[in-house]
Amino acid sequence: MRIFALNLSILLLLSLVLPLAGSVNFAQDETKKTGQQAPPQKKPPVQDQKDQDEPIRLSSRLIVVPVSATDAEGQPVKNLTADDIVIEEEGQPQKIVSLGEPGKTPVDLAMLIDVSGSVQGKFAFQQQAAVQFVKEVLKPNDGIAIFSIGITPKMVKARTTNSQDAIAGLLAIEPLKEPTALFDTIAEAVHYMEKTADSGSRHVMIVISDGEENYSNYTTLSDAQRELQKNDCLFYAINPSGGGIKLNQISLKGQGFMESMATQTGGKAFNLAKVEGLESVFRQITEELQAQYLFGYYSSDERNDGSFRRITARAPKRPDLRIRARQGYYVPKA
Repeated sequence: MRIFALNLSILLLLSLVLPLAGSVNFAQDETKKTGQQAPPQKKPPVQDQKDQDEPIRLSSRLIVVPVSATDAEGQPVKNLTADDIVIEEEGQPQKIVSLGEPGKTPVDLAMLIDVSGSVQGKFAFQQQAAVQFVKEVLKPNDGIAIFSIGITPKMVKARTTNSQDAIAGLLAIEPLKEPTALFDTIAEAVHYMEKTADSGSRHVMIVISDGEENYSNYTTLSDAQRELQKNDCLFYAINPSGGGIKLNQISLKGQGFMESMATQTGGKAFNLAKVEGLESVFRQITEELQAQYLFGYYSSDERNDGSFRRITARAPKRPDLRIRARQGYYVPKA
């Protein structure tokens, strides 16, 4: 009985193994006949780990260029399109688009008032003219912050969208017999605007000063210009004491500082023969901001090397116009 049971077990084992062996032999025979191997079993694709870990880089960046256009009489021109303007970066024409209607983009404004001894005699008139400007220029979606220029930068009024709050801040400023830390105050105001301004707004700085810098501790003219350009900030300067500027080398130097910053950013520096002209200047700035074009382009040079790229803007179809725009920007460093 034991021998019979053992033989039965062997038979059962052979019955299981022989069919498998036959299948293998059949597959081998088929390979020999056709010369082709049976197709391998498909496996789900495995994503490369490098692809999973590699961050997506967006190298294109939108460069925003505010453009002011005036006719021979200095009046703003409001009927230009992107087809009328040519913008070049380092001599290379860029494909530009218009970013909204002229003057419609909200403004974030920083107003800097000189309280040093050199402008004390004209301070009250400056103050009242600035108040009138705020009343006329500030729209519901605009913001404004107010700083005084003295021995140290001082924020008189934090950013507000309420014109009455801004006016109260202006009227609270008092003149002081202090030195002028102009460049430090410009840098401080730019940094504050960068943190608090609404996304997509135009950054504008208006400085009422004679420009007679003599006390900045950590900012030079080059530093101030760099901060203005890095933050796309238009710089307007109003010198209310320019009547005798040609007789004073210090005053000439101060006016030169402000003209340099205005030219580099696409703004303008005004030098008044009489302080009474301040109201007219504020009116010009108001009209310009309300007619200002905003163009944009994606740079054809996608390197993130931290360099300064020069920009030129012109209207070849309208040679009678005067075009002002920022003269360059700093590329972020990767």
